[in-house]
Amino acid sequence: MKYLIPILFFALSGCKSVQPISKQNIERAITKNALQLLKDKRFHSVSIAVLKDGASTTKHFGELAIGKGNTPNDSTLYELASVTKTFTGYVAAKAVLDKKINLDDDIRIYLNEPYPNLEFKGEPITVQHLITHTGGFPNFPIKSENKEAFFEGLKLIKIETKPGEVYSYSNTAPELTAYILEKVYQKPFEELVTEFVLKPNTMNQTKFTLNDHDRTRLVKGYNDKNELMPNFNRTLWGGISGLHSTTTDLVKYMKLQLDKSNLVVSESHKKLYKEGSDFWEGYHWYIIEKDNELIYRHHGGIYGMQNWLVIYPKQNIGISILTNTSFNETGEILEKAVDQLYDDINVK
Repeated sequence: MKYLIPILFFALSGCKSVQPISKQNIERAITKNALQLLKDKRFHSVSIAVLKDGASTTKHFGELAIGKGNTPNDSTLYELASVTKTFTGYVAAKAVLDKKINLDDDIRIYLNEPYPNLEFKGEPITVQHLITHTGGFPNFPIKSENKEAFFEGLKLIKIETKPGEVYSYSNTAPELTAYILEKVYQKPFEELVTEFVLKPNTMNQTKFTLNDHDRTRLVKGYNDKNELMPNFNRTLWGGISGLHSTTTDLVKYMKLQLDKSNLVVSESHKKLYKEGSDFWEGYHWYIIEKDNELIYRHHGGIYGMQNWLVIYPKQNIGISILTNTSFNETGEILEKAVDQLYDDINVK
């Protein structure tokens, strides 16, 4: 199993002054940036959702199958890939507020075996280290064919850095987080995401498990050679990937993330680990400061599709760009498109 790691850039484009903007101007900005993406023939479909001051705009371009002319729509299901981790972070934040877990808990208190290897010179790995990618875990689980194998793989991990000191992106840690959340709530992780995030926000099209009808709406993606790629097959909890969603549901998710009165959102947006002078890790959010504004971002990349989700609380804006293609530069290209779209929305 292989996942695409988010490509992170510290530089963001931004406009210091925000003027009122009409829905027509937002639509023009979306169209401009989508068509710019489609000039690169490695891109086939582009779906963009923008939430500005509570008003949403979704638009779709290109084709889902090469040569078919079948443009995506608001019912099209994309794989969110690693953007799923932000849902994991939300549930973890709720668990902290519910006093089900503490950020400074040694993770081994939740495991059924001792795991003496999961420490560094007596320094334990904590829940916060899991959430911020600073626990020293390998990127990919050593074993991932099933949950039992995952725990066997944990025994083979060697922690080589002091927990909490070195950031190293990991697809292993969020799965362990999802397991811990299952254990403290005594419910399947999929059910926790549904109960805490999806149902309260009527995100009825966002789900891990698809029925037959859902699969007819699921995007089939391509690599840069225009070869059809397989969809992700979830074998573990879903802490790292596995959610599918639509542009309209992502608007609802952005609205949730912009809700300043939501205590779980506020907790999940906390700065937990400082990576640079203007860059932090939150509860699976990458937090960047630009012009005295905190911006929350996450990239998702899987075999045949990629996406960026970005939240701008100060400007009351959310942006999601999704595409049915995946190659090495996709994340960087989409990131630049998000930044340009943000600038176009906020043009003086």
